Amino acid sequence: MPTIRYAARPVEQRRDREVAATSVGAWSTSVTATFETDPEVVAAVLPPPLEPGEVPVVKVGISRVDLGRGLPSFGAGTFAVAARHAGNDGFYPLVMPMSTEQSVIGGRETFGEPKKLAQITLDLDGDALAASVTRMGTTIIEVTGDLGAELPVPPAEERLDFYFKFLRAPDGDGFDDDPWLVYCTRHTETRAHRMVDGTLVLRDSRFDPVADLPVRGPVTITLSERRTRQTGRLVERVPAADLAPFAHQRYDDLSPLGKDD
Repeated sequence: MPTIRYAARPVEQRRDREVAATSVGAWSTSVTATFETDPEVVAAVLPPPLEPGEVPVVKVGISRVDLGRGLPSFGAGTFAVAARHAGNDGFYPLVMPMSTEQSVIGGRETFGEPKKLAQITLDLDGDALAASVTRMGTTIIEVTGDLGAELPVPPAEERLDFYFKFLRAPDGDGFDDDPWLVYCTRHTETRAHRMVDGTLVLRDSRFDPVADLPVRGPVTITLSERRTRQTGRLVERVPAADLAPFAHQRYDDLSPLGKDD
């Protein structure tokens, strides 16, 4: 009988490829823009038990990830706000755009990452930089500018992201079970780091309302070459009633008017 690839696999052939991929670490070229916004806006977008960080910082990232081994690179992004839980400081991503289906599905199902498919570009023409994230016909994030001075390469560091892992109930009433708060620890190594003299543009979209977070003060933009390994763990159950008002952050409302009919 020929091999049936949909058939059950033996134990030695079973592994979570998402965990394996994120544990290895791939080099990426990444532009990062940070700015302060209104404290009340950050507080409004954070589900409990998360609390605002000490400073209302928004972090925007656009990356081109090199998988090596002759595989094509892919685009990755994040739009996150500073947050805190149980004395631990980190970031809570509101959306994590990705350019491939594989990177979306694995991250959402394994870690609870708020990933969505998007068209992502990061181009360098000499010292000119152009990076963007486009979803549902709108370029929601755009960074343009010129590379500036080289900066000291930061030491290896650990960064914390907060996610919520849940599935919506098939009958449309809430979730299958109380969601989990997930800690995702990112172990990051950097080999190049430069300042960017540039501009960040956040455009309005009813699917991804990044423009609702106003820019207050200067925007700091850098370009880095780095690789990241990540590990995730379940921390605590979150009452479904606490997270239900925020579940819409992860989904696109495709109704004609962007609201219930």
